[in-house]
Amino acid sequence: MVHPEVLVVGAGPVGLTAAIELRRRGVACRIIDPLLEPPQYAKAVGIQPRSLEVFESMGVLRHILDAAIQMRGQIVYVNGDEVARLELALPADVPFEFIGLPQYETERILTEYLATFGTTIERGTKLTAFEQDDDGVVATVTGADGDDTVRTQYLLGCDGAHSVVRKGLGLTFEGGAFVEQYMLGDVEVDWSMPRGYGIRSMHQTDGETDDLLVCIPLPGRRRYRMSMLVPSDLAGTGTPAADKIAHGFEAGPKPELNHIQAVLDRLSPEPTRASNLRWSSVFRISHRIVDSYGRGRVFVAGDAAHIHPPTGAQGMNTGIQDAHNLAWKVALAVSGAAASDLLDSYDAERRPVGEEVVGRTVRSAREGIGAGSSDPDYVIRREAQLLISYADSPIVAQPESNAALTPGSRAPDARGLTRAAVAFPLRLFTLLAGRNHTLLLYADESVDARGLELLEAAATSVEAATQGLVDTYLVASPSADVGETVLPLVRDRDGEFAHAYGAEGSAAFVVRPDGYLGFRQSPVAVDGLTEYLKSTFR
Repeated sequence: MVHPEVLVVGAGPVGLTAAIELRRRGVACRIIDPLLEPPQYAKAVGIQPRSLEVFESMGVLRHILDAAIQMRGQIVYVNGDEVARLELALPADVPFEFIGLPQYETERILTEYLATFGTTIERGTKLTAFEQDDDGVVATVTGADGDDTVRTQYLLGCDGAHSVVRKGLGLTFEGGAFVEQYMLGDVEVDWSMPRGYGIRSMHQTDGETDDLLVCIPLPGRRRYRMSMLVPSDLAGTGTPAADKIAHGFEAGPKPELNHIQAVLDRLSPEPTRASNLRWSSVFRISHRIVDSYGRGRVFVAGDAAHIHPPTGAQGMNTGIQDAHNLAWKVALAVSGAAASDLLDSYDAERRPVGEEVVGRTVRSAREGIGAGSSDPDYVIRREAQLLISYADSPIVAQPESNAALTPGSRAPDARGLTRAAVAFPLRLFTLLAGRNHTLLLYADESVDARGLELLEAAATSVEAATQGLVDTYLVASPSADVGETVLPLVRDRDGEFAHAYGAEGSAAFVVRPDGYLGFRQSPVAVDGLTEYLKSTFR
């Protein structure tokens, strides 16, 4: 494919997510990466519950879980004594918990899934220049056979902290760098620490941390990605200049097993021996964010848009959700079905998220996760990325007064749904795993024949207003008299849907392809529903 509809630059988890979501919607795309081989580093290793919801909707969840280890919590030691134990248990309404998986495994799974759509990564190919106008983008890419000119409708920059796309757009990338340098190592140990728990061990003098060991569990037997302060014989010299993006792996000597063993000898909760060093590196941390997530037909996502400390495993997860948010909008634009300013909502929705994550991870790196809040339920949901809200988005409806669930919020799951010809109860998320928006119409026992006609008329109007790009379900209470409906019917057997969505009487909920509630209305009024959809559909 010489001239795709979309060119994706960068084949890490963010670029792969974008390409998969585009291909799922029939968009012709190319994905390029300058590396000849994917790196085999356990760089980003934590996957949040919200990202698992994204992977479920994409169709890769089973493969991700098969390869992962559950992250059960963290044990904190100070000067050899256990001082805290955090359990990473999610509330019962959340379908998934935290897992650990090396980034290269995440990339492998996504790459193999992308290939099922007939798209493979063009490795050894880099973006060297691009120009855009009102009709598209002309990019120059360079590979083994020289330069190639690519004409495309949209260009997505998922090309990391040193993004060529970001620089080509002239975006600012304000922030700074940590003075400290760290080293990483992927090793196995022979200790008796409980499986699935991270270990954070510190030495403090007068309340100040002067030595640090952080161990994140990986799949395998007693295997961890360990990070620690770099020893003097591996440390680089000087402090990075304010305008230099010092983020990621450093050139120079790599830590050896003896460097990691020395830290374990000082800080391990019990005597242990490290072995099987798979890889290691010295790295620096910066914290920066762009002034815009896109201009015209060119966008940035992931590390190309925001970089920050790895505290709480927020980086890759935030980038994956950037791509998930952007791809369905670009797909609608490519098809000609998007409202004229739909793509502007990407920056409006995701840049505030990036700003919050950068600020929070910098604070967490200094003060610890959860500092500043005494509510553990709030902290765990925030770290799981379940509290992101797009309430101020231009494509989200204004909330009704006293609504239990407001537009812009993550659409919650609900269990105990039943439907004809299915022997076992369903989860709501299994109905939301398609490529389109989903219209959930609700009816309880107060809805009569005339009310059912109104709900069916709403479904017909929505189909016409969206060129059929909305999937519709009627979710009914067990006693609602709607058995003659022509709509796909799901019964809310246990009342979980009604409780989670605050549904009563007749109600309408529009859930976007990225799993966020865009609109709610009760009672249902066809005009208000179709008017809302004009913010998204042409």
